[in-house]
Amino acid sequence: MPERPSASPILPTPLRLGADDRFRGRGITIAFLDSGFYAHPDLVEPRNRIIRYVDVTDPRAAYPRILRPDESSWHGMMTSVVACGNGTLSGGLYRGLASEVNVVLVKVGTARRITHENIRRGLEWVVRNRERYGIRICNVSCGGDYEASYLFDGLSQAAEKATRAGILVVAAAGNLGLAAGHPVLPPASAPSVLTVGGLDDKNRLHRAGHDIYHGSYGPTIDGLQKPEVIAPAIWLAAPILPGTPTATEARLYTYLATASDDELDVVLEAHAGVDAALDAARHLAPPLIRQLVEAKIRDNNVISGAYKHVDGTSFAAPIVSSLAAQMLEANPALRPHEVKSILVATARRLPEVPVDRQGWGVVEPAAAVEEALARSGEGPAA
Repeated sequence: MPERPSASPILPTPLRLGADDRFRGRGITIAFLDSGFYAHPDLVEPRNRIIRYVDVTDPRAAYPRILRPDESSWHGMMTSVVACGNGTLSGGLYRGLASEVNVVLVKVGTARRITHENIRRGLEWVVRNRERYGIRICNVSCGGDYEASYLFDGLSQAAEKATRAGILVVAAAGNLGLAAGHPVLPPASAPSVLTVGGLDDKNRLHRAGHDIYHGSYGPTIDGLQKPEVIAPAIWLAAPILPGTPTATEARLYTYLATASDDELDVVLEAHAGVDAALDAARHLAPPLIRQLVEAKIRDNNVISGAYKHVDGTSFAAPIVSSLAAQMLEANPALRPHEVKSILVATARRLPEVPVDRQGWGVVEPAAAVEEALARSGEGPAA
């Protein structure tokens, strides 16, 4: 990953996108399909917004399972918190656009393997249970095993069925933009799915120099252009999975970064065994220890003891899902194709970036919410 631009602090997503703070997804439910999940404080405190957890690969799985982190928990935890977290562990700083939305978590695989078939099963579960849990949006930050025509592919057909049932399906385009063929896989290749590619905004508010992230793009096997829109896909704050060596290391680096010179040795002694390189550096001069700590923070993408910065269209898609939740809070009558058309119509094209890589461009949350309000008869454009 390139070095963080200008070494500036990671900006919160609502700020970098100029989101409308009046709407936070109240009364809306987003379902997330992913490899695994964890009941992170940003989702469960002060109110538990996880209204259902299900594992399509294990019918015996129940909510208590996501109270214990495992090797497959981190990705779904990150995608759901990027979209819906309220920033509990950051004092509200790193929250998603839909920080008051309800969430349904659907495990469709593991960190090692997510199959085409299990994603299909996950989508079908969401459709069957949409009314029970009020699901309006389904975020899919994973892809199938192979390219396939939506006319014959079961996973693509499940996505089409979900859309007809009134669920906006939002899928990550994938990260193969630098590869030959850059294929977009189901369900992202299905016509009705809102497919999201990536923006590199350089972690800054000024739009000059914004560029495309290496997301996958079409045409699909059916000749469809994908993605439709793009959203930030790099320099994004996401939670570190609690109870893991990564979390322990991040906390140590944060302690050391804020400790005085006199405290460095005490902190290192108290955390012996966490990081072998720091153990060996304990008796070095403070400037050398600080240099090593800075390198650890940079190389491990650490923001704080609870957050790191991540990249991938897996995180761009949840941002768009959270924006869709804002729009549906503003105008609950919107149907999936209307949400999609508003996002496309209000998007901003990047100059000097091929259209096939960005679709209609970068999502514009404030403009999209304003148009949603206008269509409800409450906005100024009505």
